[in-house]
Amino acid sequence: MTLCPDSTLSLVSPSISDRQQVAPLKLGIMASGNGSNFDVVAQAIQDGQLNAQIQVLIYNNPSAKAAVKAANRGVKSVLLNHRNYKSREEFDEKIVQTLRQYDVDWVIMAGWMRLVTSVLIDAFPETIINIHPSLLPSFKGIHAVEQALASGVKITGCTAHIACLEMDSGPILIQAAVPVLPDDTAETLHARIQIQEHRILPLAIALAACRFKI
Repeated sequence: MTLCPDSTLSLVSPSISDRQQVAPLKLGIMASGNGSNFDVVAQAIQDGQLNAQIQVLIYNNPSAKAAVKAANRGVKSVLLNHRNYKSREEFDEKIVQTLRQYDVDWVIMAGWMRLVTSVLIDAFPETIINIHPSLLPSFKGIHAVEQALASGVKITGCTAHIACLEMDSGPILIQAAVPVLPDDTAETLHARIQIQEHRILPLAIALAACRFKI
């Protein structure tokens, strides 16, 4: 599914009787930075737009503002500093252990700036969602916005997808298009992309639950 910037999103919210019959999704959110996507998901839950609950936030950067946002919402957060682990696999083993400790069944990588390994992918098959600031499969990696500007494309955007072992790959759930303006910098373009990320991530979680858990 691809959306234009001015399209209106709405999450289908089940009736009260339906909610009593359907258990909320148990989310574990992973973030490395400001946590704006964490906040959007938490707000969608609070507003009754997404039938889910956040079990835990995992963050790898001690100064990440995502932890402050989690505290403000009464969500448990756990710092797992990747610098304290000898390998990516050892780090992912600790992540998996923590997610299982908090009884997570869906993992949301909301601005997670670390490559994941088969340890995490295999532990949560087809239940890890990533949000990426490009229209995949174009512009993978951490410099996606800069790549879009350097390439001269007129349209870029963001993608929510099911994560797999290959970086920024896997089944696409939803995308949103963002025009590249003549005077854009990496900062201005990324800011407009983030607006669309905030619109599509809660919807992607709901879509994934339907698509992969029937």
